[in-house]
Amino acid sequence: MNRFGRALLSGRTLVTAECLPPRGADADVMRELSASLPRELDGIVVPDNPDRVRASALSCGALLARERGRSVIMAMTSRDRNRIGLVSDALGAAALDIEAILCLGGRHQSSGIAPEAAAARDLDSIQLTQALKKMALYGSSMNGRKLEPEIKLQIGATANPYLRPLDLNLLRVRMKVHIGADFLFTHAVFDLDGFGQWLDAVRSLGLDKRTAIIASVLPLGSVERARELDRSGIYGPVGEGVIARLARSADPVREGILIAAEVAKKLKELPGIRGIHILSGGAESRAAEVMRQAGLPMVPSPAN
Repeated sequence: MNRFGRALLSGRTLVTAECLPPRGADADVMRELSASLPRELDGIVVPDNPDRVRASALSCGALLARERGRSVIMAMTSRDRNRIGLVSDALGAAALDIEAILCLGGRHQSSGIAPEAAAARDLDSIQLTQALKKMALYGSSMNGRKLEPEIKLQIGATANPYLRPLDLNLLRVRMKVHIGADFLFTHAVFDLDGFGQWLDAVRSLGLDKRTAIIASVLPLGSVERARELDRSGIYGPVGEGVIARLARSADPVREGILIAAEVAKKLKELPGIRGIHILSGGAESRAAEVMRQAGLPMVPSPAN
């Protein structure tokens, strides 16, 4: 079992953060971003073209794992590759010391990423999670052929606490847990009441005992960004309270860090939550301050 797998089984509060690949081809940019992230992290999530075309998650993740010795969780969206490309990238990730894959469907390309592009959508996020989990669990590819050596990857998925109706939400969570997702990253949390309703429902089904639920926080940098997210509903309601605090603040970046830390502090105390994920949104240096303000573990992780 790899380092991130051992961290998942440790029973302690996990802390992960995002490292967004650059839009260009300068590897030094990725090295600088990695250096700005705390060594105390249990894992670094490398996103897969979440908002626009960026350097590949596979190449950037391999750089962090091999040059920096970081425990990398590579995001993989089914939007851009068919099952051949997805499995090929997963095998490459395992060969290059990436420790986990986070399976996503990916935002539609018409949202601004590349409106002229065609989507693959050969597999949805649940099918992708299932396919990669079978590879990791049974050591065989999708066509049944034995893999040598067997891959050592932790396979995870995402959960949107604000998706309604709740019954449909829970159905998707149950499916991801049933097929063996080792961990679930939630969307960014601002509305704690809505999140609490979802978590209570998840716990009532015992799903928190079968996977590691890692709640995400997002340190906002401006009131404009807060309003944009609130309108889009990507992360559920941001809330007038958060928007008002950012609008009043003379230093909205600092205020956004404080808000994220306050949310993280409350989330880590909730039964059923195994860890906190910090969405940097391209501002990786904010992760350390969120950790300090939230009282998250600041002892160097064995994984990093």
